[in-house]
Amino acid sequence: MIEVLAKLGRGPVFLAGEVLECVITFTNPLSASSTSASSEMLAWASAQIHCQFHASENRVALPPSDGSKHDVQAENETVFVPNRGERGQCILSTPPKILFCDLRLDPGESKSYSYCETLPVDGPPSFRGQSVKYVYKLPIGCQRVNSPIKLLRVPFRVLVLHGLKDYQFPQDEAVAPSNPFLEEEEGLKKDSRLADLATELLMVATSRRSLHLYNISNTRGKVGTFCIFKTVYKIGEDVIGTFNFSEGDIPCLQFSVSLQTEESIQEEFQRRRGQPVSFTMHARHQESCLHTAQSSFSLPIPLSSTPGFTTNIVSLKWRLHFEFVTSGESAGTCLVRGSQSEAVTWTGVEQMEVDTFSWDLPIKVLPTNPILASYVSQFSSTNSITI
Repeated sequence: MIEVLAKLGRGPVFLAGEVLECVITFTNPLSASSTSASSEMLAWASAQIHCQFHASENRVALPPSDGSKHDVQAENETVFVPNRGERGQCILSTPPKILFCDLRLDPGESKSYSYCETLPVDGPPSFRGQSVKYVYKLPIGCQRVNSPIKLLRVPFRVLVLHGLKDYQFPQDEAVAPSNPFLEEEEGLKKDSRLADLATELLMVATSRRSLHLYNISNTRGKVGTFCIFKTVYKIGEDVIGTFNFSEGDIPCLQFSVSLQTEESIQEEFQRRRGQPVSFTMHARHQESCLHTAQSSFSLPIPLSSTPGFTTNIVSLKWRLHFEFVTSGESAGTCLVRGSQSEAVTWTGVEQMEVDTFSWDLPIKVLPTNPILASYVSQFSSTNSITI
């Protein structure tokens, strides 16, 4: 028996273009209950990153793909098929890398191997929508002699920051002071620069603030105004907005604000022409606001959500969806004044004619620091199997 343990040292979330590093440890455990222990042999082990695409047959019409061939390989053949047995199509993969050949482990012995690979920058982000799914995995295949291939699949999440792949790093870095006694691999150095650059670009894009003021009105007149200071956010941030109903001519009885994503299939891949767009709500605020002069809301963007993106098949956009309930007549109230007292009693009307209308405000949602997103990831940094 051999235990295979794969560990993603920095966590299970990465930016496209970063280097994924995984340490894979093979152990021949020494059991206290066993009376006789023997050496274990593995013929080979290999690893490869791939992205699996799956689409809903009811919503997406895909052309036939040569990559979706039936898997006719026998279980005991020495062919490494990373997506063997998985649904959908493999739309992206890196070249396989051999970790070792002919590994012998004595009882209680362990050996570790480091797998490093740069994540492709032209791939889609990780996404689990109502119509399509993009799932990234690192399959690690290993095989004993004359035994079936065993796969350890390590899932991880990929965030895509558009424009990052087009950035050209300066060529005059040789003039910077360096320590000749510290060796640093060029790949890891570039990876660190890439992460720093992404953090800087995200900070610049999401820190810009300017007043955006919108008039809220229906066919009968002005209801109020809505104020928001920015429309570009990172996942994990809060969307904050304020209302001013004191300037309105039409009383607003109730409002709600929903943070939504809009998942639409490109026209050429729609199962039915003109099929409806899929919406997912991530946060919602609702408030009764009759006789309220000002109000506000704060909606958190989940760290586990997917930033907006577009591929040749699907498009994901973010928006704020507003719904307003207004009075169909002037604000009706009844005042009852006692004959011997200055106290005034306000009584709400039992019935009132109302009008409803909605409004959508597009916003832009970008990725965040992958280390921050790792704290709430559904994936584990450590995965293992026994063969």
